[in-house]
Amino acid sequence: MLELRGVRHHYDGRVVLDIERFAVSPGALTAIVGPNGAGKSTLLRLLALLEPPTEGEVLLDGKVVSSGRGARPDAKLRRRVTLVEQRPMLFRGTVRDNLKFGLRARGIRRAELNRLIEDVAARLGIARLLERQRHGLSDGEVQRVAVARSLVIEPDILLLDEPASSADRAAAQTLYHALEEERRRRPLAICLASHLLEDAYRWADDVRALAEGKLSTVTPENLFRVELPNASAGDLKHARVGAVEIAAMTDKSGPAILAVPPTDIIVSREPPPSPSSARNVFTGRVTRLAHQRPGGGGAGGAGGAVHVTADVGVELVAVVTDEAARDLGLTLGSTVVFAFKASAVRVF
Repeated sequence: MLELRGVRHHYDGRVVLDIERFAVSPGALTAIVGPNGAGKSTLLRLLALLEPPTEGEVLLDGKVVSSGRGARPDAKLRRRVTLVEQRPMLFRGTVRDNLKFGLRARGIRRAELNRLIEDVAARLGIARLLERQRHGLSDGEVQRVAVARSLVIEPDILLLDEPASSADRAAAQTLYHALEEERRRRPLAICLASHLLEDAYRWADDVRALAEGKLSTVTPENLFRVELPNASAGDLKHARVGAVEIAAMTDKSGPAILAVPPTDIIVSREPPPSPSSARNVFTGRVTRLAHQRPGGGGAGGAGGAVHVTADVGVELVAVVTDEAARDLGLTLGSTVVFAFKASAVRVF
């Protein structure tokens, strides 16, 4: 398992990552989503052991391999982790030459080498490119070749930075199917960074949002495809979702996806007193109550949690403790108020 603990990473005195704990588990595919500039690439570079964190530790199988106190990984450890960057560089020569490089460095014999190359090329749909020179490839083809070059050496952990950003939908699906097949074949751990939330939910076991250097879990509830206006006062923008407008803090415009974490929604029976820091306050009726037993991974402590679904002009899901649900007297059809800050809304 590859893990970050107590990591705070600085660039020019500015904190760009502040992560208490994050782990990439064997056999799992974890997706990190977030807008450009959120720190996704920096996070992957720390995991790839390419640079040490300013503070904190990077552990591999429980052993500190990189830290702000001077620990540095050796070459053998680095070989277990491979990073494919968003704009990868290929070596001079053909695609086949690129796929050979890592295998030759590991002393693989020619017959086995060619078999491995043909196999990974077929799985990633690049067999027809094997004799093509690097300068004859499109950006999407370069990305797929770089992924194949990493897969063919069978690392324990594969890190991918926007692996489908230059691919069309068919090529992207071929890539994700190949990764899924590789995970079925062996306990490969994958961590990928993407701004494509839908792909993350389709293929990943765990999805985390990175915003302002901090990671948070993003659930499939409360995801909305919207059109953001080009201009607004400051970075506060309003997007129409169903019969309501959701306020979000973002400099993004045009097509986007809004995500409202259920644990960031305050549930009450009356609107919060004015003035309030919550820019989103909606009144509606409870349409569903789902009780989650303790230890099920939701919010709340020993008493468990309740997922409260309400129609407030659009369907929203909030999470409250069992005790809070009882105190509020929540029942099907009861009036409820959902409130959350504009800064709580994730924008992708």
